[in-house]
Amino acid sequence: MSQITNKDDVSLLVHTFYDKIRQHEILGPIFNGHISEEQWPVHLSKLTDFWESNLFGVRTFRGSPSKAHVNVDKNLNHTISQNHFAQWLQLWFETIDELFEGTLADKAKEMARRMSTGQYIHIWQNRPENH
Repeated sequence: MSQITNKDDVSLLVHTFYDKIRQHEILGPIFNGHISEEQWPVHLSKLTDFWESNLFGVRTFRGSPSKAHVNVDKNLNHTISQNHFAQWLQLWFETIDELFEGTLADKAKEMARRMSTGQYIHIWQNRPENH
């Protein structure tokens, strides 16, 4: 078992994780319904930059994850639930545990836990009043 030490490690984590997401019975249709086959390589590169930025403190990521999640929730008639985030988090932890150990692996788990909570709250706060 190795540690996360560079962008290649982050890329392996992201690609392995999203391979699982795309095949997941609950999450797969959501992700595959919003990201076309042609868009996945660019999206995976952006997600690798996101995690590299967060784990190593480098400024490679540009984007607004919160805005993207609110838009997905809107497209799904405001049906994203805590269960979706729990499933995502479970797969993230599982993938990290299969591939890595150490300080940055633990940091990736903790950051994901905090971010998933924050994203769900942001989605909830941006829903129309009647939802």
